[in-house]
Amino acid sequence: EREEMLIRLFNEKNFRFTGSDLVSDYYTLLRKGMDHPVTAFDTQVAEYVLDPSRSDYSPSVLSVQYLHAELQTEEAFREASGQTDLFGSSDEAYADYGFVLCRALCRIRKRQEKALAEDPGLQKLAEEIEFPLIAVLASMEAVGIQAQSDVLERIGEALSAEVDGLEEGIYELCGEVFNINSPKQLGDILFEKLGLPAGKKTKRGYSTSADVLEKLRPKYPVVRLILQYRTLTKLRSTYVEGLRPLIGPDGRIRAHFQQTVAATGRLSCTEPNLQNIPVRQALGRQLRKAFVAGTGYEFIGADYSQIELRILAHLSGDENLIGAFNNGEDIHRTTAARVFNKAYNEVTSEDRSRAKAVNFGVIYGMSGFGLSEEIHVTRKQAEQYIDDYFAKHPKVKAFMDEAIQSCREKGYARTLFGRRRYIREIQSPNFMTRNLGERLAMNSPIQGTAADIIKIAMIRVYERIRRENLSSRLVLQIHDELIIQTAEGEEEQVKTLLRECMEQAAEMKVALLVDMNQGKSWYELKD
Repeated sequence: EREEMLIRLFNEKNFRFTGSDLVSDYYTLLRKGMDHPVTAFDTQVAEYVLDPSRSDYSPSVLSVQYLHAELQTEEAFREASGQTDLFGSSDEAYADYGFVLCRALCRIRKRQEKALAEDPGLQKLAEEIEFPLIAVLASMEAVGIQAQSDVLERIGEALSAEVDGLEEGIYELCGEVFNINSPKQLGDILFEKLGLPAGKKTKRGYSTSADVLEKLRPKYPVVRLILQYRTLTKLRSTYVEGLRPLIGPDGRIRAHFQQTVAATGRLSCTEPNLQNIPVRQALGRQLRKAFVAGTGYEFIGADYSQIELRILAHLSGDENLIGAFNNGEDIHRTTAARVFNKAYNEVTSEDRSRAKAVNFGVIYGMSGFGLSEEIHVTRKQAEQYIDDYFAKHPKVKAFMDEAIQSCREKGYARTLFGRRRYIREIQSPNFMTRNLGERLAMNSPIQGTAADIIKIAMIRVYERIRRENLSSRLVLQIHDELIIQTAEGEEEQVKTLLRECMEQAAEMKVALLVDMNQGKSWYELKD
């Protein structure tokens, strides 16, 4: 009864909350019947905005940083004899741990607000994107997504049968039975018994990492089987055996969407990580059949079309990219025509595929060696492709060079919406580390801006659904895609708001476009 009164009070008064890791508190309150929590300030999220490279944003760490005092845990506080104030005094007014924690958080907040105010871009990012997003993430987790245990079981059985077949094939090609999961045994079999070319042997034996085996895959059938075996066993353990225990009594899985993990600004997903379900494998795609919209609902999803390349066009101001996108051209075919000096209608599928690799390689600062590995050409040829690309897109080259120089001077890269990513590697005396820093400096403004845009879209979709009083709910964010569990009769309304909120999330020199799909299961949505 007291709980109901508290929830009713929250809903009537529309309080604005200050706290730390409010998404966890909101999740509990939403499950209890709270309507729509509003964030005034979250110290964990605020510190993430100020410094996204950290691994710990807890009140105890921030207390030491901002208040120069150690904040005890609740357990330690209660056990401490005669210790009634976290900061060492015996003032009984602060004997309650919750009150003392709130007092500490308010003091931390004042100092963080001052730090944010020194950079209007960061202040706006916190107030208009990160803080409003907290309620959206809590809502997504509270709603969850329906998962069918029997479907997962059937997929698990199919995976086990395929794994058994791969095991037999590997043993036959190797001439003996051994532990495929043992790097030492596998290394001895591949590189000593079978004589495959190996890297340097260490005290622990030969490396059988994915990088090593991928280079051997084209020539050696046994390596192809081993890589397939690894993929399927991981699928079975992580996404079948791992998913089933996470299904709640109501048949729904509630993944945790975390906004203070990735330095780029991207959201991460845990318990389970639904963003990383592999879809290149047929059985990986089958896993999505287990996730269904449920009776009276279907999924409607919208996926940004080539958002990072569109952001590159905007940030660089390159007229060729901007024109290609705004004219509705196939950007990879257009790039192929320009880089390979061909007429647009003479570009082959292989040309387009290579141009696609070049387009995305440029975004991620890929070297000639990396591109050569990706598209199976000589290093010299790959380097020529990159040089030709920059010759035909000089403003892209200028943008990349400026991004590196700016990062060297300031120590961080910045997105269109003011987000900072500190890149300490760029000042390293080590060539490889410094080179990594330069790639991060080129990519972070692009990838970080994409992260900001999808977050803005999520907030707008969530608010539109509430404002229009729909029964549909935003349930998943997967990379550049949003998925709504859509109630029957609300399909057209959801399609409209999803398209409008996503395509109008940012004003740029190129249009943001989404691809729309719908289906009863997550598999149908993407297949």
